[in-house]
Amino acid sequence: MMRRHSVCCRSAFCLLAALLILSCHAFADQNYSQQVFFENSLSPGFYFYSSGTVSNPSALKLVDGKLPVETAEFVSGPNALALEWQSMAGGGWDAEIDLYAWRNRDIDFPGDSLFLWLYSKEGIRAQDLPKIALRDVARNFTGQIALGAFTSDLAPGRWTRVRIPLDRFSTASLHAFEPRHLGAIIFAQGAADGVSHDLFIDDVRIESAEKSKHVPSTPKLLEAKGYERHVDLRWEASPDPTVAQYVIYRSMQGGPYRAIGVQRYGVNRYADFIGDPHATASYKVSARTSSLRESPQSAAMTASTRPMTDDELLTMVQEASFRYYWEADEPNSGMARENTPGDDDVIALGASGFGIMAMVVGAERGFAPREQVADRMLRITEFLARADRFHGVWPHFLSGKTGHTLPVFGMYDDGADLVETSFLMQGLLTARQYFKEDNEQERKLRDNITNLWQGVEWDWFRATPNKDALYWHWSPDYAFHIANRLQGWNEVMITYLLAIASPTHSVPASLYHTGYTAEGTEHAYGEKHTYFGIPLNMSYTAGSPGPLFFTQYSYLGYDPHGWRDKYADYFENNRNEARISQAYSIANPLHMKGYGADSWGLTAVDGPKGYHEYKPFTGDDGTIAPTGAISSYAYTPEASMLALKHFYRDLGAQLWDIYGFRDAFNQQENWYAGITMGLNQAPMAVMIENGRSGLIWKCFMSNPELARVQQEIGLEKVGSR
Repeated sequence: MMRRHSVCCRSAFCLLAALLILSCHAFADQNYSQQVFFENSLSPGFYFYSSGTVSNPSALKLVDGKLPVETAEFVSGPNALALEWQSMAGGGWDAEIDLYAWRNRDIDFPGDSLFLWLYSKEGIRAQDLPKIALRDVARNFTGQIALGAFTSDLAPGRWTRVRIPLDRFSTASLHAFEPRHLGAIIFAQGAADGVSHDLFIDDVRIESAEKSKHVPSTPKLLEAKGYERHVDLRWEASPDPTVAQYVIYRSMQGGPYRAIGVQRYGVNRYADFIGDPHATASYKVSARTSSLRESPQSAAMTASTRPMTDDELLTMVQEASFRYYWEADEPNSGMARENTPGDDDVIALGASGFGIMAMVVGAERGFAPREQVADRMLRITEFLARADRFHGVWPHFLSGKTGHTLPVFGMYDDGADLVETSFLMQGLLTARQYFKEDNEQERKLRDNITNLWQGVEWDWFRATPNKDALYWHWSPDYAFHIANRLQGWNEVMITYLLAIASPTHSVPASLYHTGYTAEGTEHAYGEKHTYFGIPLNMSYTAGSPGPLFFTQYSYLGYDPHGWRDKYADYFENNRNEARISQAYSIANPLHMKGYGADSWGLTAVDGPKGYHEYKPFTGDDGTIAPTGAISSYAYTPEASMLALKHFYRDLGAQLWDIYGFRDAFNQQENWYAGITMGLNQAPMAVMIENGRSGLIWKCFMSNPELARVQQEIGLEKVGSR
């Protein structure tokens, strides 16, 4: 089964939402998405979202067909685009910069002008600058215009900001070019002067012409905390919509301060990956506008890196992953955004359930005070109680502003999502058992969760006349049109367990067999295979292990230890899936760059070409997700720790960010994800904790409604046969 990316609010609620959305926290990603076209390259050496062509006798410098990056001179550190060419009569060249259209990016640039910062080491006459053209995401394009018409000669060694009004571009394609939906900027050969030129391009934005001369106020640097190879910075800044970036300055071992990077407005944290476990660095932070009107730098703070034990590294990853849900939450609901950067308003219900479990880990580990975590849970449950539900089941996505359904996947996806609701309820029931103290706050939280739990009408989702299985979706307008029957082996085992356990709307235990295991059908649920000498009792498709999230999403709360059905011991089967994933990377049959015993983990993530289920043999393009290996820690602690150390110590400059590991990477293509996803950060925090203490398993399994389920569906104690 392919993993999909599968009521009216009260006036007081709407007013609260409006006030919160005015905060910089709420606008962090949306302003960034609707202004920034290019800021930095994550890929070392070149910008992944670029390309170039050249015809003799002209010349254009490319690295693997892409534009190289410059790391010594930049506006938005730590790099800029490098355009190096020689234009000759009879030849030609062009270089294209494409927009990074990450998941749920709202490609709607409201500004009226294209702004670029330009730099030339030796200077360039305006008449010798390239031509420029634009293309929108629908591939409608403009004619070329001379870049030099909008600037004077570029002085040597000095950055110059160039403004081009978008209305100066004229459509040259069949349909009208739409500047608000800009998708690509193309530079092309201009004057054939026969001279070699260099031009650095940075901080490309679409904005309206600036009228204010405002200088932002100075941020207050609050913390500089050293870990093994990086320093985590946190500051406080006044809300100020004129701020485009926070600039981070670093002094190494008492040397001069140099700008090393930027952070987008509204995000007050930065991870500086130094790479050296024996370094001391001092930091300052400033706020600046896109036209480089910059505040004074903050007072300095100093931190040192140091070697860390395995336990300390595990805690570091858990805390950073926890922050995604604690600091990057949607502010009206307190729930998890689908991804960041992304659409600020899109709440993901399943990711929020995983995030609730991560916040339980955070409370237990002291990443945030227990009382504050309980208060966040109260806000979440109160939001859920007034948000859209359909027969007690929430949709896949909700609007944080209104609590209404967001049909992200199309017109039929406008109602209930039973699987995402089961992931959410797995988290809520875990929280109900963790927050057991006898005080008003935690009693109210438990009552809220119980009311939500009792309201889910699991039995409604037995869609067919046979009523022998559960179905994923129901729409108030299209009923069971999507017709996605839930049957395994996949991530939906938890859906059946909770439906059977429901105290108010349960389904017969027989549905586990007729629905999930699909007994009596041609579905190969129990087909056995051996890969690399490792037995596997479940097959996703014939002859292929599944993506690793199959072994994680249903088992964040449900503890597979000690029980089996006639098909498998699920703990052992899940562990073998992880072992096979590592063995596949060691064997590396497709000869992908970077694979090995310490670099493995094929699961469902956004890769270089969008979202895919990556799995051995039949779904592998070189994309590895840190969450795949690290969220297997509860099954394969040694192998997962090996991967964690490699991802952090060897690839951390590209992979480590403020919320821990980025979503995915592909060394075959030199690609690194620019986003962090809600579905993928929490499993790392939770499954590490399950491997260390079993906390989340213990909490979830202590729910009294679950005590009877294993026996009712016929699970047996391991070793009882």
